[in-house]
Amino acid sequence: MRLIACLRPQWQKQDTFTAWCNSHLRKAGTQIENIDEDFRDGLKLMLLLEVISGERLPKPERGKMRVHKINNVNKALDFIASKGVKLVSIGAEEIVDGNAKMTLGMIWTIILRFAIQDISVEETSAKEGLLLWCQRKTAPYKNVNVQNFHISWKDGLAFNALIHRHRPELIEYDKLRKDDPVTNLNNAFEVAEKYLDIPKMLDAEDIVGTLRPDEKAIMTYVSCFYHAFSGAQKAETAANRICKVLAVNQENEHLMEDYEKLASDLLEWIRRTIPWLEDRVPQKTIQEMQQKLEDFRDYRRVHKPPKVQEKCQLEINFNTLQTKLRLSNRPAFMPSEGKMVSDINNGWQHLEQAEKGYEEWLLNEIRRLERLDHLAEKFRQKASIHEAWTDGKEAMLKHRDYETATLSDIKALIRKHEAFESDLAAHQDRVEQIAAIAQELNELDYYDSHNVNTRCQKICDQWDALGSLTHSRREALEKTEKQLEAIDQLHLEYAKRAAPFNNWMESAMEDLQDMFIVHTIEEIEGLISAHDQFKSTLPDADREREAILAIHKEAQRIAESNHIKLSGSNPYTTVTPQIINSKWEKVQQLVPKRDHALLEEQSKQQSNEHLRRQFASQANVVGPWIQTKMEEIGRISIEMNGTLEDQLSHLKQYERSIVDYKPNLDLLEQQHQLIQEALIFDNKHTNYTMEHIRVGWEQLLTTIARTINEVENQILTRDAKGISQEQMQEFRASFNHFDKDHGGALGPEEFKACLISLGYDVENDRQGEAEFNRIMSLVDPNHSGLVTFQAFIDFMSRETTDTDTADQVIASFKVLAGDKNFITAEELRRELPPDQAEYCIARMAPYQGPDAVPGALDYKSFSTALYGESDL
Repeated sequence: MRLIACLRPQWQKQDTFTAWCNSHLRKAGTQIENIDEDFRDGLKLMLLLEVISGERLPKPERGKMRVHKINNVNKALDFIASKGVKLVSIGAEEIVDGNAKMTLGMIWTIILRFAIQDISVEETSAKEGLLLWCQRKTAPYKNVNVQNFHISWKDGLAFNALIHRHRPELIEYDKLRKDDPVTNLNNAFEVAEKYLDIPKMLDAEDIVGTLRPDEKAIMTYVSCFYHAFSGAQKAETAANRICKVLAVNQENEHLMEDYEKLASDLLEWIRRTIPWLEDRVPQKTIQEMQQKLEDFRDYRRVHKPPKVQEKCQLEINFNTLQTKLRLSNRPAFMPSEGKMVSDINNGWQHLEQAEKGYEEWLLNEIRRLERLDHLAEKFRQKASIHEAWTDGKEAMLKHRDYETATLSDIKALIRKHEAFESDLAAHQDRVEQIAAIAQELNELDYYDSHNVNTRCQKICDQWDALGSLTHSRREALEKTEKQLEAIDQLHLEYAKRAAPFNNWMESAMEDLQDMFIVHTIEEIEGLISAHDQFKSTLPDADREREAILAIHKEAQRIAESNHIKLSGSNPYTTVTPQIINSKWEKVQQLVPKRDHALLEEQSKQQSNEHLRRQFASQANVVGPWIQTKMEEIGRISIEMNGTLEDQLSHLKQYERSIVDYKPNLDLLEQQHQLIQEALIFDNKHTNYTMEHIRVGWEQLLTTIARTINEVENQILTRDAKGISQEQMQEFRASFNHFDKDHGGALGPEEFKACLISLGYDVENDRQGEAEFNRIMSLVDPNHSGLVTFQAFIDFMSRETTDTDTADQVIASFKVLAGDKNFITAEELRRELPPDQAEYCIARMAPYQGPDAVPGALDYKSFSTALYGESDL
């Protein structure tokens, strides 16, 4: 390190260096008062170097002679040089002689080497490093901007900011004012001396009073702050490192404790849960087992999921802990015995095995209990049905109602008893089923088997009693029956004959009052015939009625002669003699009413038949007449004999004869109106309906009118094109020859054959096809696939007559234009009539050729547009 020892002595710098030296010499128990005098013997200089370097120097010489002093100073200078400092112009003699300038230069060299040179901040050292350190530390403070080691420190705020940054409790920075530098400097110097053990090296008044404070003095003083705080920073760094290590260790210990606790809790939960899952003691009722199943589902839904999460978290924590221990060079964590992850997995596997078996057992047990409950409920249901059925049966079997009953009552009681016996036999299966279900419930160890057995025994005992009572009642009923059989036989005979006779009378009344709808005379005559046949059966029916009534009277006679008290009406039927007589009178009244209704309907159908025949007679004439006329018109349109004017005259005459036939249709309409009013919907006497007649009439009128129009158009075409009558007939003959279906139009192939017959070259080669397509575009512009006779005539007229063309019109305009390619409005008005001239001027486009003049009009595009060869 090079240092030029030509420093300007300054009292400010001398005081600062003296204070700096004393701050180190105090550690050795001594100090200096005058820097250039006290270092002359070299002893305190060597002591200062030992203190600030921490190294031992050669033993000093204690003599008072000059040579001894020079040797001591040289030892000090040699030590300084050994530290890489190159001294220039500083010798031991000048120090011994008390040269203040050289002495201050030497002290500054020592300060630079031992207090400033080792300062390093972000790859900068010495002065730059110390300045950067100051800038970093004071950056957050307002009104502080350290850019150098002289005027940046004059207001004292930078010194206070350094202290406050590291020891904020020592400085109330917010109360300092920039306009009071002396107070600021003294505050910083006093606090540094009192609390930071930094001696007061500078004077506040001197710094403020100096235009540019001494840079070396400021650097020396500031370096003391750096070393004071760097020591604290090192301690803080060391403490932080220790805290970090301890924090990592504490965190790891916390994770270990968490793992141990979580593992213990989880293993304890598994230990408590497995016996619960292995408990296979069945419950008595399905409700209790369902509660167990619900508890198990709660375990699955509520209790187990958090434990699954805990198990997963436990494995995560274990792996995380091992990773952290490995990264921090700590030994791997070994959990307590039985709390390894593998131990937890084994316990969990045991838990899941128990859980699976528990669920299967629960479901099987529930199914067993469901089976038991089903059987028990089936037993109760069948028992209840049986008990309800037997309720009152013993009392009914013990009742002696047959002692006062009639024969019919006895027979009814016997039949009722037979039905009961059948019902009793049918219930035998139910009783056997009840006993079988009770036996199965006993075998399956049903918890309420005692009550089931008691109820089953009661049912069986009652069943035996019912069987005995049934047999006794049958014997009593059969004995009583024989006593009343004779009288009852007559009642039975009456019932057997009265019922069908009563049904016959009801059916007869229903038929006599039945509504009927007929549409033909045959239908009404069929109804009259059936009614006559019915009336022929009435005498036999009256004889049957009297025979039935005679049976009833005979039964009454026998009862009266034998003093038998009948209990009331016939037990076998509700049809009394009064009912039979009443219905017979009703039948007698309905017969003449039916006669009258049938005769009225017969008269109506005869009238309808007359209307049908009347309409059919007229329709069978008009319909064929219309059809004949349609065929005649078709032949006329094909043949077309004579001139077109003769044909037109003949057709109009034919049209008048058709119109004259209209009254026949009007008469038919009137007859049809009568048929509709009579609601007649069919007519077997004719195949023609009024709608068919109307449609045929309209088609007839349309056809004759269209045919007349075609002839008129042919006359117009002939006159306009100059076609002779012979040519027109030739065209018609050719067209009709190829119109095979007489439809009035030719298809493409028929039209091609017609053209070939007329000498056109439209054979099936490329040129012929092109010519045929051109002709088809003229005769069938709409591409309908048909060529009418009128289109055929138009085409043939164009082919056989001299007509104007676009080229001829263009040539005519060129004559009017004086052989120019354009024409003017003046030329048009001069050569053409006014209205035609204006027509051309309004529609001709401006001429765009190179020889155009103002007002020139394009007569060529106008001419082609007239013939559809371009847009107008």
